[in-house]
Amino acid sequence: MNILFITADQWRGDCLSALGHPAVRTPNLDRLAADGVMFTRHFSNMTPCGPSRACLHTGMYGFNHRSIRNGTPLDRRHATLAEELRRAGADPVLLGYTDTSVDPRGLAATDPRLTSYEGVAPGYRPVCLLLEDNRPWLDHLRAKGYGDLSVDEVYQGHLGEPARFRAEDSETAFLTDRAIAYLDERQPHPFVMHLSYIKPHPPFVAAAPWHASVDPANLPPLRRQPSPALEGRLHPWLAAHLERPLGAWFRRHFAGSADLDGLALDRMRAVYLGLVEEVDHHVGRLLDHLAATGRLDDTLVVFTADHGEMAGDHWMIGKSGFFPQAFHVPLIARLPGGARGRRVEAFTEHVDLMPSLLEAAGLPVPLQCDGHALTGFLRGLEPRAWRQAVHYEHDVGDLETGWHRTALGLDDHACGVAVRLDRRHALVQFAALPPLLFDHAADPDWLVDRAADPACAGVRAEMASAMLSWRMRYAERRLSSGLLTPSGPIGRFE
Repeated sequence: MNILFITADQWRGDCLSALGHPAVRTPNLDRLAADGVMFTRHFSNMTPCGPSRACLHTGMYGFNHRSIRNGTPLDRRHATLAEELRRAGADPVLLGYTDTSVDPRGLAATDPRLTSYEGVAPGYRPVCLLLEDNRPWLDHLRAKGYGDLSVDEVYQGHLGEPARFRAEDSETAFLTDRAIAYLDERQPHPFVMHLSYIKPHPPFVAAAPWHASVDPANLPPLRRQPSPALEGRLHPWLAAHLERPLGAWFRRHFAGSADLDGLALDRMRAVYLGLVEEVDHHVGRLLDHLAATGRLDDTLVVFTADHGEMAGDHWMIGKSGFFPQAFHVPLIARLPGGARGRRVEAFTEHVDLMPSLLEAAGLPVPLQCDGHALTGFLRGLEPRAWRQAVHYEHDVGDLETGWHRTALGLDDHACGVAVRLDRRHALVQFAALPPLLFDHAADPDWLVDRAADPACAGVRAEMASAMLSWRMRYAERRLSSGLLTPSGPIGRFE
């Protein structure tokens, strides 16, 4: 069996036309869902990119793998999905990136990997590595006659204008072309491919026609208070965050969070969705190529995103914080011989994907994995017991600037945020700031904090107890699953 594991960057979970989004059209992923299984309540376990992908590639929660920020090293003792597949004789290849920060222990001080968070998860063989400098793609553009451009030059221009490159030369098109070329070279041998698209991650600049493929008039209403000042009353962290400068590309178009409004914001949201549609188009090209070469029915296809995007909700851009828009992501999978057209509403998480891929490949799942295989769902079965809530985490610290110390008075180890979300409530637990409690069923936009409401004291205690039980249940167990006895070791060790 072949494995095609596709991730998009910053694609929020409601941005699929199969889920009824009023503006975006994703016919190819809709088609994949109709021919496989769509998981409607799937969540990333961490943000931003590096921590989320650490969960994907190790099957571990953030409180276990501890690669909690972009640039925080991933302990080399944690096995990765690619390493497990390689040990079994596969050749996992990477097109794109994994944002895996290397474990610095034992490396020379001059090792170039120590100057970037953009390392490659162990076990993958890069076929087309696209990092922030985008060198292979820029070389491609130069060969096509665009000139010798930098990434900033490629993505310059006014908000909503078409990119200076043609659609067939976009970064997404380029990576898809390389994936198809690799498959042609690999035929007819089995393959394991991780295809990691950067889009729809910023800069929100799209080539024609994708820059205008979504009508801003069809955008859904924003979920937020009338002003950032009112929004910030929800929590001290949120108030401080909304005062922070926006990222470099956004500062070209918006002065700050208070400027995320009106026609400019609608234009930006529409371009973001246009980039979503572009990725969908190229995923369709890849699926069509697999079908035309007779390999689709022998391939496990998995599509997801590392995390979501706030897109103006709560006056925020990006993926910081605790709101579900930053963590709810698509998950669609098609297993050879598996269920067709199934929609799963159970809570699923990124930590489930490594166990799922290994089990589907007939391989054992390491003890380190905190997730649970989804192969039962993919085969049309209903697991006897399944989680009734999801958990996700974020770290608000900024070790480079020390922002968390000056703005919030937090030390470096007091920046954690953990969320437990079930079908009715959401508990947001900060390590050293006040908690939040939302009635998710009655207040799906998370506008009213109920943590101090006496009527909700029982719910808050129950949610906190459940979160503690989750942490205790999934504490690292690679040695605690065994025992040394007079008769020798029993149990299981890793």
